[in-house]
Amino acid sequence: MVTRRPGRGGCPGQGPAAIIFAPVIEVRALSKHYRVHRRPPGLAAAVRALFDRRYETIRAVDGIDFSVREGERVGFLGPNGAGKTTTLKMLSGLLHPTAGELRVGGFVPQRREPAFLRSITLVMGQKQQLLWDLPPADTFELNRAVFDVPRGAFQETVRELVDLLEIGDVIQKPTRQLSLGERMKCELAAALLHRPKVLFLDEPTIGLDVAMQATVRGFVKAYNERHGATVLLTSHYMEDVVQLCPRVIVIDRGRLIYDGDLRALSHRIRPDKRIVVRFAAANGAPAAADLDRFGKVITTEPGQATIQVAADDVSAAVARILAALPVADLTVEDPPLEEVFSELFRSNREAAEGM
Repeated sequence: MVTRRPGRGGCPGQGPAAIIFAPVIEVRALSKHYRVHRRPPGLAAAVRALFDRRYETIRAVDGIDFSVREGERVGFLGPNGAGKTTTLKMLSGLLHPTAGELRVGGFVPQRREPAFLRSITLVMGQKQQLLWDLPPADTFELNRAVFDVPRGAFQETVRELVDLLEIGDVIQKPTRQLSLGERMKCELAAALLHRPKVLFLDEPTIGLDVAMQATVRGFVKAYNERHGATVLLTSHYMEDVVQLCPRVIVIDRGRLIYDGDLRALSHRIRPDKRIVVRFAAANGAPAAADLDRFGKVITTEPGQATIQVAADDVSAAVARILAALPVADLTVEDPPLEEVFSELFRSNREAAEGM
């Protein structure tokens, strides 16, 4: 979706027009609340609940705002129960919001208009659409009919996806005979046969080995770049986020707590650096007490140590280490993202409890 702003002077024809990319996903004050029955265990409590039911309101999503532009790859992150999947289900029209407004590609998702459904896809790593006793190729044909994809376009898309995912030798086997990684690649192919412009990916690499995770990440990136698709991704694997998402939206307990650049978040929360030192001999690592003069010792093990230093002190610390220790190899790294997000969630909850 693009609009054009007039050039200098505010009139068409006076200077080059500026192209403005309107948001593909727009979320305003979005909330989803559930009324849940609570009771203690036991027969007596079960009988009492027949006459006096107690309810509690669960705020799964509680007034979040964000927007995503066309072609962006955005990580949608948070701990278990933060409201990520609930939000994706509202964006795809599977759930109706309790309050707030949302639009995807100009459509109101809960109306489930055919044009809207043809423009999106929702892939959930713990759910499958493949027919268990039939080969994925049959599911592909079913989806072609559901989305009314012309035969020529369908065949072209299948060839493209089979090539990108390297699944030419598996789509004719019954789904039950496929490995988890093969099934996940076929799930992605089935979800993209109608060439959606918006991809909602909920844990697409869950349960996959490291090599298969890299394959799925590479495919998502290639599809995004080839078709200009917008990607909103949830994942608990930080490598997925690092490799795919320059921008992250973070929610906790249904509330948005960060929206911006991933590296900027890391540098704000944990501005220190990690120096990983590997020593010339496997048993040549000094004792932790001997390493304290270089910085805070995080870990020591045979032949290796990790030392934390302030970002401004990296160069000086590296020079001191190289001059004083038998170094075989040395790398400077950012703190693990898992630690960054744990610190973000901890500080956010402490601030909320202190209000």
